[in-house]
Formats: sequence, structure tokens, C-alpha cells
Amino acid sequence: MLADLSEKYQALEVSNAFLRLYEDDDLFGRAFANIHQRLTDHFESINDRAETTHHYWADSSREMIALIKEVGELLRSLRSAGIAVNLTASYATAIESCQSWLARSGGSTIPDDFHQIKLIKYAPIFIRPDTQLKLVKSSNLPRLQLIGEGSYAKVFSYTDPDYEIKFAVKRANKDLNDRDLHRFRQEFEILKGLHFPYIVEVYQYDEARNEYKMEFCDSTLREYIKRRNNKLHFSTRKRIALQFLYGINYIHTEGFLHRDVSLQNVLVKSFDRGAVLVKLSDFGLAKNSDSLFTRTKTEMRGTYRDPLLENFKDYAVCNEIFSIGWVLYYIFTGREALTPQAGPLHEIIRKCTALDISHRYQSVHELISAIDKLEATPSLADAPA
Repeated sequence: MLADLSEKYQALEVSNAFLRLYEDDDLFGRAFANIHQRLTDHFESINDRAETTHHYWADSSREMIALIKEVGELLRSLRSAGIAVNLTASYATAIESCQSWLARSGGSTIPDDFHQIKLIKYAPIFIRPDTQLKLVKSSNLPRLQLIGEGSYAKVFSYTDPDYEIKFAVKRANKDLNDRDLHRFRQEFEILKGLHFPYIVEVYQYDEARNEYKMEFCDSTLREYIKRRNNKLHFSTRKRIALQFLYGINYIHTEGFLHRDVSLQNVLVKSFDRGAVLVKLSDFGLAKNSDSLFTRTKTEMRGTYRDPLLENFKDYAVCNEIFSIGWVLYYIFTGREALTPQAGPLHEIIRKCTALDISHRYQSVHELISAIDKLEATPSLADAPA
């Protein structure tokens, strides 16, 4: 029966304007679109005749009566097969009203107390509750709280009143030039295309405000370790370091270089019992390895700039490794200044920041293997200063 119902409407003409309202329903989308269009055409004609002659033509009246019957039969057939379909309330009310005055012969007299029917052309009138979820939208406007500020953007947090979940909003500063604004939008597009546990998620870009919504994180890596430095165990530091490296390795395999790896651009989500999740953020300087966007004389930016890098155009994985070394040192020691010492950790850091590029790790994958082999030693197990 369902197949017959669907096939019945396949050969009937219907406008793309109505078809696209039901494009997600492969089986009955065309049927719903066809009936929606025919009902709307009749209602539009009835509205027009109600303002002029108060008379609806005989042929059109018969067509409308047949269409009303068709709608009822379709909905009953679908329900009998276990498919719940609701006709939107305004159109259901309009059909009921028309039934009271439509005549099969001689045309129909539209009553004097007729109320114009509100036409629905840009939203579906057939609703399938089993395939849709109604989202409650609160009228309360959440307050934004400033939680971070940089040269190019401000970051705010807010609690969504519908879901009671905290989100963040990153808003470009109003004085950005076209190039930096392009980078800001590019940052969103890059993040939108990356899907990985250790990359911050972004959700929606607002063109009017030049801002986008993103996943909320509790703190930066710098803040997280600074507050807990005397209590963090080696195992926790190692997990944080590996998550950080997994995130960097992922973006490298996707063909991107971050180019601004720093303690501020690594975020942390904190959970109960000391669990943490590292999230890479701030991709404003990120660049696809095949991109020609960087100009030779572009000003070099970034917190930990490799002293061997002469211009941003030549930035490569080995230069990213330099910045990564500084972040790893902070994760394990809580110190921001590199202090040469002996031991496995310091050997790793020295190799990351070697002044001869050929002596550095050539990939993050190599670095992950080195960190993974680290074991707690007295110097690492003890709480750093």
C-alpha cells in the first residue's frame, strides 16, 4: 500500500519550491509537496475571490472538495500503516472552514465572515513526528561574559537557556583589516572541517557580527597547570602531553600547520576525578601545506618562534616541532623558561629545539613515540617548582 501511494504521485508535476521542503522524505516527499502546492494554490485563489466576487468557480470548488477528500484518505492510509503524519494546524482549520461552504455544482458562495487564509509557502505543512525533533527556543537572551581577549578577537562565554550548557563565542575585533578578517573567517572554516577529540569544536558563524560559536573549555593549558603544578602526577602530565601531540599530529596528517602553538592556544576541559581533555584552538595562523596565501614578507607571529625561521612562507613541520618542545617542557615541569638538565625528558626537549634542524624530530609521530616511552623518574615524579 505504501509503495502504491508513493508511486501514485511520482508522475504528477510539482514545483521545486515545494519539493525542497520535503527533500528529506524519500518515500512521500513528492506526495506531500504536490498536495501542499495544490492546497496553497486553492487557498490563494479563495483569498482573492473573497475580496472581489465572494464566488468560487464551480470547477475549482469540485477540485477543492476532491482534494480535501484526498488529503484525508492519504493521512488515514499512512496512519493505518503506522506512519504518523500531522497536517499543520492553520491548514487543517482552513480545510474545515472551506468544507462548510463549498458546493459541488454552480460554484460556491464564500461567506461574508470569511477570514483570509495565511498561506504557507516556505515551510512544510505535513509533519512527521517520528522523524523530527521539536527544539524549544527560550525567549531569554543569555548574557555574555568576557573570558579572553587578544589582538584579533575577544572570547565570551554564555549558558544556553534551552540546553543549560555552556558555550563560547569568539568575536573578531571591529578594527581588523580585511586580511586579518579573512584569516578569522578562515580559522572557522578550518576548524569546521576538522573532527577529532583533541580539536576544539565550532558550530555556527554569524556574518553580521563576525563571530562564531564554539565549544567551551574551562581554561588554557597555562592556567590549568599553573593552578595545580604542585599536585599534578607524572601520569597526568604524560596523558596531557600525549593528547596535545595527538591533536597536532592529526592536523599535520590533514595537511595543516598550526603555526601558533602556545600555552594560550591549547585549552583544557576539566571533569570529575581529575580527568582532563586537551583541545587545540586558535587556528588564525594555520595554513594548508599546499596554500600560497602566505606572502614572503608577511610579519612572523606566534609566541614561540623558531629562531632559524627566516620568513613565514618557509614554515614547516620542523619549525612547529620547536614550539611543541616549549609546550611539552611546561607540561612536565610547570616552567616556561627552558633550563638545560640531564634526563630523558630534557633529551627530548633538546631534540625539539636543536639549532640544527636536521637534528630535530622530523614528525610529531616520532615525538609521540619518544614521549610514550617516558617513565617517571625521581626528577619527574617530584612536584616541580
